[in-house]
Amino acid sequence: MSDFVIQTHNLTRYFGQKAAVQQVNLSVPRGGVFALMGRNGSGKTTAIRMLLGLMSPTRGSAEVLGVDSAHLTPEIRARIGYLTEGHFVYGWMRVRECAKFQADCFPHWNQKVFDAVIDHFGLDADAKAGTLSRGERAGLCLAMTLAPEPELLVLDDPALGLDPVARRALVEAMLAVTSRKDRTILLSSHYLDDVERVADHLAILDSGVLRVHCSVDEFRERVGRWILRFGEGPREIPEIEGIVHSRILEDEVQLTIANPTDETERLLAGTGAISIERVSLSLDQTVIDYLTQRGRSGSLLQIVGAGTKPDVPISDPEPSAASAESS
Repeated sequence: MSDFVIQTHNLTRYFGQKAAVQQVNLSVPRGGVFALMGRNGSGKTTAIRMLLGLMSPTRGSAEVLGVDSAHLTPEIRARIGYLTEGHFVYGWMRVRECAKFQADCFPHWNQKVFDAVIDHFGLDADAKAGTLSRGERAGLCLAMTLAPEPELLVLDDPALGLDPVARRALVEAMLAVTSRKDRTILLSSHYLDDVERVADHLAILDSGVLRVHCSVDEFRERVGRWILRFGEGPREIPEIEGIVHSRILEDEVQLTIANPTDETERLLAGTGAISIERVSLSLDQTVIDYLTQRGRSGSLLQIVGAGTKPDVPISDPEPSAASAESS
């Protein structure tokens, strides 16, 4: 059995002249939760659809459970669960009828799992699917996805639009699935706090390019925020490789830097700041800073208060995406 449930090789997809996914080389280890992240339009859903054989790549290839995505057999597909944000159900079916309909499509079906999930979401088995709330439909779809006990569970923004209670139930269900070490979840989500609770590894797509591919702990270690506090007088900030975000406040400058080195520390020490402090960031803060337009000398706060404080020259390098990108 391979150590990876998903591998891609220069996976690329064009729509006309626009590259939605560009030469992505991705390896998803077996077991745990792998988060695929990025802004809207970054190529996440396109990549997922190619992985599942629902869309052909322009070039490159992908393997899922050891089989080329272009040739997934019914037997392989039965080992994969796929849940999207739409949570489509046949409204005229009752919850228990949805279970029977889905069970007929899979060689293996665990009714106890289905019953446990709908109970977790507080669903009545005799309720018509069309009468369910958005969160309840999500629970029903999750139950139908988990009952075949898939080896790989692919979740494409399944919590989008759900209320906090439904989101929490979804997260708890994910944790239950991955309690078995042979189960893997590929999760695409905009809810970064949910990702932080469950993810072991992450990849970040930016305009179709794979910018980050590492463990969550390594990403947080490789991207940090420094707070430079100044007194009165001009402030000079040197060009520092790896700046991905900056914010200028009344008496301090906040810099988020990818892949800091000893040279980074030396340059920061030469800024004339009264104090320099590195602060820990949550995963959502780190990802948001990383995905913000890199190198901009300021923020909305500075724009709104334009003219109230001196400009701070900050360079605009293209970070060696690094790597926070580990290759």
